[in-house]
Amino acid sequence: MKSALLVIDVQRDVVANAYRRDEVIANIAGLVDRARKEGVSVIWVQHSDDELVKGSEGWAYVDELRMGDGDPVVHKQFGDSFEGTNLDELLQERGIDRLVVCGAQTDACIRSTLHGALARGYNATLVSDAHTTDDCTWATPPLTAEQVVAHTNFYWKWQRTPRVAGGTSLAAEVVFS
Repeated sequence: MKSALLVIDVQRDVVANAYRRDEVIANIAGLVDRARKEGVSVIWVQHSDDELVKGSEGWAYVDELRMGDGDPVVHKQFGDSFEGTNLDELLQERGIDRLVVCGAQTDACIRSTLHGALARGYNATLVSDAHTTDDCTWATPPLTAEQVVAHTNFYWKWQRTPRVAGGTSLAAEVVFS
């Protein structure tokens, strides 16, 4: 399998109050460094909408992460990084059939993109210690960010279709090839 690292929405306003923000960003930075050393494509996803205005300071990626020259950036307006974007085409052009997924927000764009990947025939590994979200205590039932992350890691570990698989891995244990 040929892999790509997909970094989703690690933007200033998106992760401003995120659970274990600094640890998650450090894990993502480590994954980006390893992917580059191993010649693995790093694809950045950047969300915009009425509340996260394209070009604003809050829309920018966090200072701790640096996009490399030639790294593709996918601009999206929906939770699923495939919807209304050229992500599928980018992956096909590069012969990618497996995504290693990290970023934010676990309960929205991460989950949507993971399911979108499987539905489109891509294997998708969620990096269990490299995704984050805010508390969802406004929801019914109220959930802490820790509960959302733990539940997503639990259920994604077992996702399968007849053709492709989900799965999880700790950042230190990710195997790109």
